[in-house]
Amino acid sequence: MSDAQGATAKTLPDTAARPDAAVPALSIGNVSHSYGPRRALIDVDFEVRPASFSALLGLNGAGKSTLFSLITRLFGIQSGRISIFGHDISREPGEALRLLGVVFQPRTLDLDLSVMQNLLYHAALHGIGRRDARARATDVLAQIELADRAGSKVRDLSGGQMRRVEIARALLHRPRLLLLDEATVGLDVKARADILKHVRKLVSDEGIGVLWATHLFDEVIPTDNLVILHQGKVLARGDVARVLSEAGAQDVNAAFMRLTGALSGSIAP
Repeated sequence: MSDAQGATAKTLPDTAARPDAAVPALSIGNVSHSYGPRRALIDVDFEVRPASFSALLGLNGAGKSTLFSLITRLFGIQSGRISIFGHDISREPGEALRLLGVVFQPRTLDLDLSVMQNLLYHAALHGIGRRDARARATDVLAQIELADRAGSKVRDLSGGQMRRVEIARALLHRPRLLLLDEATVGLDVKARADILKHVRKLVSDEGIGVLWATHLFDEVIPTDNLVILHQGKVLARGDVARVLSEAGAQDVNAAFMRLTGALSGSIAP
């Protein structure tokens, strides 16, 4: 069992469900990481505020998945610091990771189990009692509008519905920060829009902080916070209007191209 799973073996009491809103949901401080001689991340530095949607925009290979692996402690931190609601993940991994939910790019649901069985199995890994787990699973399925598919086998769901189940699974232990790594890869336009709608609704309705990693420019909207990551370096960060202004660009596509020095056009969905 990974650190991210083990650290959530004891769930938070309801009184701890909403940490201090003045503390960043996620703080990345001068984080660097290398694979041998290759530098994957170089002094990466940014924050995600509570109840906000932050888009981490970068091409494949920019370092997004490496950063997620460091945040979730799949990799050890070589240089810099990472904290979740003020809890340093190196010194207080249990406290930090109990506040974190993650949807990784590879799908990890058991196709031969029902939606509810997948959620109950995951809840058991987090030490959530069966009765409480069923109630929580029912609640999160309602949040993502899949309550009517609780008894369906996962293999009978569409790709977009599977992603929504993975989001529901990540919410079972009531995290206050949600990481999603290329959550819409392989989905059609409607399914992508549905996933984004559900995640943004979690921000507005539940006050969850979200870090959304993507390589697709059209998944970023003007109300988002934006971090542009390129070849392991943060080239820009802040609300979208600020990033566009500093880049002297009219849209995210143009800002990215100007900042990275790219010569080609936008990336197709």
